[in-house]
Amino acid sequence: MSNEALQTSIQGFIEPVINSLGLELVDIELKKMPGKALLRVYIDKDQGVQIRDCERVSREIEGVLDVEDPIPYSYVLEVSSPGLDRPLKSVADYKRYVGKTVKVITLHPIDNQNHFVGRLDSAGDREISVVLEKNRTVAVPYDNISRARLEVEI
Repeated sequence: MSNEALQTSIQGFIEPVINSLGLELVDIELKKMPGKALLRVYIDKDQGVQIRDCERVSREIEGVLDVEDPIPYSYVLEVSSPGLDRPLKSVADYKRYVGKTVKVITLHPIDNQNHFVGRLDSAGDREISVVLEKNRTVAVPYDNISRARLEVEI
């Protein structure tokens, strides 16, 4: 099973549990390392994530993962907040953060450029619009987004 398929399987087991605790699953990382793997689970909620949220989620999903046993090797579980520079993964994420500063990396260049940093102006069903320096606006289709995340605003 590929790493991506394994992560999708894990998500299917743990997302309902995380949602039942009033939190959102933001992302999953599964990294093989010498000796053990690291399963990192990022959670969030509107009021921000506290340490007790991470502890609660860790306990609950640890039980589910022990029963379902989707990971065929030894691993360490880590649950944390996505941080101020949280990744944007879904259309709902983009819609929620309209007006915020984002960094978007595209799969294919737009106007000979793959990296864009600016204010997320809109998030439709097919694309986002980002206002760059000098009020230049770029439209980026979701299927051309390699990675996107919030930029920390100081």
